[in-house]
Amino acid sequence: MRAIRNVSRRQIFGENFLMSVATGGAFCIGQYSEAVAVMLFYKIGMLFQDRAVEKSRKSIAELMNIRPDYANLKRGGAIDRVDPGEVNIGGVIVIKPGEKVPLDCVVMEGSSTLDSSPLTGESMPKAVREGDELLSGAINLNGLLVARVTKNASESAASKILDLVENAAAKKSRSENFITKFARFYTPAVVGGAAFIAVVPPLALEGAALGDWVYRALVFLVISCPCALVISIPLSFFGGLGAAAGRASS
Repeated sequence: MRAIRNVSRRQIFGENFLMSVATGGAFCIGQYSEAVAVMLFYKIGMLFQDRAVEKSRKSIAELMNIRPDYANLKRGGAIDRVDPGEVNIGGVIVIKPGEKVPLDCVVMEGSSTLDSSPLTGESMPKAVREGDELLSGAINLNGLLVARVTKNASESAASKILDLVENAAAKKSRSENFITKFARFYTPAVVGGAAFIAVVPPLALEGAALGDWVYRALVFLVISCPCALVISIPLSFFGGLGAAAGRASS
């Protein structure tokens, strides 16, 4: 069904089309075990792919937790809980024990211990006091801190990290772009070669059996299919991104 939908969208030479041709052809010449093997191995490969992608997405989602949800903005004698994006450079914020540092800032009053492992992976807490710089996404462990904001929300450390991850996930790597262009020309060539093997030898060679050459054409089609290559590049890229996100979030 996916192959039919892709053909209707003029996306003919995809893995679904090639697997459908190989499986249908194997059934037509009576090679039922071969047909089942093609489908079975392809589905196993897709299961591994889905598992890897889901694991990577989970790691990236966990990394998203470093984004602070709010900031305690000090206005005169009052403290208002606001969105970090509403705080301007120079604004004074209060960071209570157990809260995330909402924005990059400098400590004005107080001292505390900071857990920066969500950002840097460092397991040892860091002591901070007046004059020290704080990065957004770190966790204040014990003391009450009053700090002056040095960067707005879009320029803070947590936002930059998340922006890098999101852009990396949405942007194709150089190798992926190359493989996509390569498959655009290689796949039709493979299909044309398989059609040539299936049709020409039985017509040109005396005594050549059509079934034998169709079988050989199907073998050529399956072993020459670039589907694994086309899938493996973005999958490895996305898997690496998820692994990096997982290390950052842990």
